Amino acid sequence: MGYVFSRFEAAPSSCKLPERTASGVLQDGDIIIGGVFPLHDTTEVSNVPFTSEPGYRMCKDHFNIRTHRWMQGMIFAIDEINKNPALLPNTTLGYAIYDTCYNIPTAIEDAFAIISGQQKFIPNYRCQLNSSLAAVVGASTSTISIAMATILGTYRFPQISYFSSIPRLSDKEEFPSFFRTMPSDMFQSKVFVLLVKHFGWKWVGILADDIEYGRQAAEIFKEEVERLGVCIAFSEAIPIDKSREKYLQVVNVIKMSSAKVIVAFSCDTNIVPLLEEIVRQNITNRTWLASEGWSTSGPLFIIKKEHTKYWTGTMGLTLPLCNIEGLQEFLFEMHPLKAPHDIFIPELWEEVFSCSWSDLTQKEIKLQSNVSQSAPKKKCTGMEDMRAANHSYTDDSNLRISCNVNNAVHAVAYALHDLQSCEKGKGPFENGTCANAHDFEPWQLLHYMRKVGFIDQSGNERYFDENGDVSAVYDIINWQVTSDGVIKFVKVGCYDARAPPGQEITIREEDLIWNAGELEVPRSVCSENCHPGTRKRVQQGQPICCFDCVPCAAGEISDGTECFQCPEDYWSNEKKDKCVPKEVEFLSFHEPLGNVLIFFSILGITISVAIIVIFVKFMNTPIIRGNNYELSFLLLFSLIFCFLTSLVFIGKPSVEMCVLRQIGFGTSFSLCLSCILVKTIVVVLAFTMTTPNQNVLKRFRPMHHRMIIAAIVLIQINICTGLLLSSPPSVKKNTMAVVGKIILECNKRSKQALFGILGYVGILALLCFILAFLARKLPNNFNEAKFITFSLLIFFAVWISFLPAYFSSEGKYLTAIEVFAVLSSSFGLLACIFFPKCYVILLRPELNTKRGMMGRAP
Repeated sequence: MGYVFSRFEAAPSSCKLPERTASGVLQDGDIIIGGVFPLHDTTEVSNVPFTSEPGYRMCKDHFNIRTHRWMQGMIFAIDEINKNPALLPNTTLGYAIYDTCYNIPTAIEDAFAIISGQQKFIPNYRCQLNSSLAAVVGASTSTISIAMATILGTYRFPQISYFSSIPRLSDKEEFPSFFRTMPSDMFQSKVFVLLVKHFGWKWVGILADDIEYGRQAAEIFKEEVERLGVCIAFSEAIPIDKSREKYLQVVNVIKMSSAKVIVAFSCDTNIVPLLEEIVRQNITNRTWLASEGWSTSGPLFIIKKEHTKYWTGTMGLTLPLCNIEGLQEFLFEMHPLKAPHDIFIPELWEEVFSCSWSDLTQKEIKLQSNVSQSAPKKKCTGMEDMRAANHSYTDDSNLRISCNVNNAVHAVAYALHDLQSCEKGKGPFENGTCANAHDFEPWQLLHYMRKVGFIDQSGNERYFDENGDVSAVYDIINWQVTSDGVIKFVKVGCYDARAPPGQEITIREEDLIWNAGELEVPRSVCSENCHPGTRKRVQQGQPICCFDCVPCAAGEISDGTECFQCPEDYWSNEKKDKCVPKEVEFLSFHEPLGNVLIFFSILGITISVAIIVIFVKFMNTPIIRGNNYELSFLLLFSLIFCFLTSLVFIGKPSVEMCVLRQIGFGTSFSLCLSCILVKTIVVVLAFTMTTPNQNVLKRFRPMHHRMIIAAIVLIQINICTGLLLSSPPSVKKNTMAVVGKIILECNKRSKQALFGILGYVGILALLCFILAFLARKLPNNFNEAKFITFSLLIFFAVWISFLPAYFSSEGKYLTAIEVFAVLSSSFGLLACIFFPKCYVILLRPELNTKRGMMGRAP
């Protein structure tokens, strides 16, 4: 293999710009393929005097052996193509490869040097006319590719980048001749979004290079991930000026943040100082998602065995591994004596074998490369064997970017093959013409580049889409510690943009190792998920992922996110995580309150029956015969009916029970009060109509008594019937009266009927009270008018107090109040009217005589 520098030809006398010099490795050929690689780091330049010529190249002395292998991959690919008689017969490819030093000014000089065909060049001049420039392979970083694409696109020179991934480069209007064998960051950002979604992370930090590559990738990721409800804990720029003060600011943000997952869009040269600072600050327990730019290079630069705890569990995206047959042997055969004019091989030799060349050789290297060398450790002899070095440089088991370089060179070669295979009269250009195979215009080759397609050495089909991009395929790797304490890359999944929607990503979770060797997926949330029965309340001034957990209100449930009202017949359980049927409440026979009311109802019935027995036994005594025993018995039976009616209010309501409540209440009390009314009328007539010829009492016979009672009761029955027909009663499920319960009750129309019936009963009671009050002072020791007056006073007191209590109570207590009113008013009538008589009959029999009735008993 021979390396030569192009012969410099003087520029035309009309050139105005000064000549510039670019360092590179060149080989003549019929067609030249340019290449740019970052073989050295960039150096900071400050205080450049304007009085001196700007002839410096901003390159450090640190040599990058990884990118040098990329460059050798390009040279190897060109040599293989030249040896292939079927691909470009009768055509020899040459190359012109330059070092960008990771900075734009140097890269622009390289671009002009490639276009000019000379190491010493004047912009806009093509000085080497015996060969055509086909295309340029490069650059690595997106910012440098943008700068070069702006120049190369002006002339329509095809440019194929092997490592630039910024989505902006897909814009064909801005970069019409740009292609790349590296997937766009549009896909890389989407893969990170899928990973965040897959592992359920909700609180993520972002780090990105403070250049367009980092900013655009971070923005795409942020937009996509926020649509999933994920919050960004912080988004910090990684300084590219290597300022430790700025690195400390970023590290402090990471330290203060609770985010356990950090996505970093960066290249190795920019993120290495930040990672070193993280080690110094002892920041652990973080899961890193590494972009392709540093996912496989970080361990080569910074990770020592004692620092593996900081990076174990890192997940990264890489290009799929590939096999370039013959590349390793090609690297083994490299030797500085075989390529004396290759300015980079001596530096490679020093890196691989940790040696230094003699002072004379060093001076020659300095003159050629203008790159300062470090102090020698031991003298290089040139007899070192690359095969015996056992260095990562010759390890071809981890090729990724080198495959991109290889594919870029082959894409140019196949496009040239298609250009040379053009048949006259069938060409794609004007009038069917074809391009000159050895003297073509760059835009003519560009036509074929857009349509090129080939099978690479791994057997995969390669082609460019309408944006000059390739299909995105990534391996997902996991940084794991081996038994000897070093980091290794373990493939745990992959991403293929060509797969059906929803199936693009596959992950083998069983192969994953996380922080400190943990097997459980780390959590990264601003606030832990709320437990069922509580809801999220976003903290003021914080993203939606930062929230407090607030208990749901009664009757609501939640799954930990929002509270939902239970259906009408349901209520929330104690934990408020599910709806359960509401407790149905009514005044039951089986509860203590119901038992007490039943007891008093039975007691009232028992006392009434006992009084009836007493009256039957002493029916011929004056006190009974003198108080119209027929009305007394009917009154007692009506009171028994009242006590029985109270039992209808206890138990589960039904339509039949609602009807019985209204009719039973109205009829029983109407019958009771009608008897009292007739008794009162009899008393008034007996003691007021005493003058001669007044025979009204004689005409007011028992038949008339029965007619009045029947008429009063019949009126009440008609009222009840009319109300029931106008508004039929029904059972209502009252869910509003008592929280969390369903109250079974008769509907409001039944209540209106109840008050209508009660109004009629009230009129009867008022009439009885007026008559009894007027007759209260009439003679006779056992004047019933007095007792009737007292009983009606109790009756009014009960039912007047019933109204406010009724309207202020809910549920079964409302029914209990109704029963209490019925029982208390019935007991009041029973006690005031019949207890005095029983007292005389049983305890004061001497008063139960005609003389005693007249007040003359001894």
